[in-house]
Amino acid sequence: MSEPSRLSRRRFLLLAAALGATPGLLAAAERLLRTPRQSRGPFYPLELPLDSDNDLTRVKGQAGVARGEITDVVGRILDENGRPVAKARVEIWQCDATGRYHHPHDVGGEGRDPNFQGYGQYLTGDDGAYRFRTIKPVPYPGRAPHIHFTVSGPGIEPLTTQMYVRGAPENAGDFLLNAVRDPAARAALVVPFEPSPAPAEARWLAPFDLVLVADARFGRG
Repeated sequence: MSEPSRLSRRRFLLLAAALGATPGLLAAAERLLRTPRQSRGPFYPLELPLDSDNDLTRVKGQAGVARGEITDVVGRILDENGRPVAKARVEIWQCDATGRYHHPHDVGGEGRDPNFQGYGQYLTGDDGAYRFRTIKPVPYPGRAPHIHFTVSGPGIEPLTTQMYVRGAPENAGDFLLNAVRDPAARAALVVPFEPSPAPAEARWLAPFDLVLVADARFGRG
């Protein structure tokens, strides 16, 4: 959270307390912004690949490495109250460096990169953290660079969304990203790609926390 955001929230809380706001209102002000929902799209795998671990840059049985700029996507799965969500299954899928998905219905453009897994999954521990090694997403006709996410598991209201690259010029014209009307919610989907602290392994580090609904029906109230 930026410093102005922290100050704004602090001022709000101080003012609310001075005006005699109820504990419920103060608690609501402390809640994190829910990650907006987005379309799953047409290219979620029809059949999960045999190799579906959290490293999409290598495929079991293949000697090569995926084309593209190697990126570590990291973050935590949290509820609105900032509590980590354990045992959440985090899935990601995206197109390869040529703009092709590993999906039988994606038949345009160049041939698929045989060294790119295209899909991966990870199960969070008690800290709610997840990690994927993949490539920096690339644009294709009609879409800004993006990575699809789905989060599911026991006691979780499933969430499907997409992550975008901060500074990508295609963001301004992407119909799905701009369908999120609230500026703060839209900004939550657009993440910085920072130089990796381990450049020998990856070029970029992309931090992306996902915030789920805190709902007693799903054991999160």
